[in-house]
Amino acid sequence: MRNFVFRWLVTAFAVFVAANIVGFSYTGIGCVLGAALLLGIINAFIRPILLFLSIPFILVTLGLFILIINALMLKVVSEIVPCFQVHGFWRAIFGAIIVSFISWLLSAFFRGSDGRVHILTHHAQIKQVRGRVIEPGE
Repeated sequence: MRNFVFRWLVTAFAVFVAANIVGFSYTGIGCVLGAALLLGIINAFIRPILLFLSIPFILVTLGLFILIINALMLKVVSEIVPCFQVHGFWRAIFGAIIVSFISWLLSAFFRGSDGRVHILTHHAQIKQVRGRVIEPGE
């Protein structure tokens, strides 16, 4: 649950920054939080299907088509959430770039409760391997 809330707040911050830089319209922080929540849900369920169906386009464009898909996800959120509006496809493209970059930057490094910087991965746990180290000369 804590990871979900962390990712949601990271996405909300990224959407807030992108909205102010690119010029999305929103009525308040609650609207940005709702848009970020819906964007996370859409990215979790619809985006993988779109990525799979568009593999040929992604390969031909060397991955740049993923930006188009990210922009479409922002436009879908804009159509569903009435207080959050993305005006134009190019603003959606630039907003998708900013949201992706900020989300990556904030999610890549995060300070744990022990005070050290941990790199987040998609793996829930790192498995411990038992064994012994063989020293040279044994």
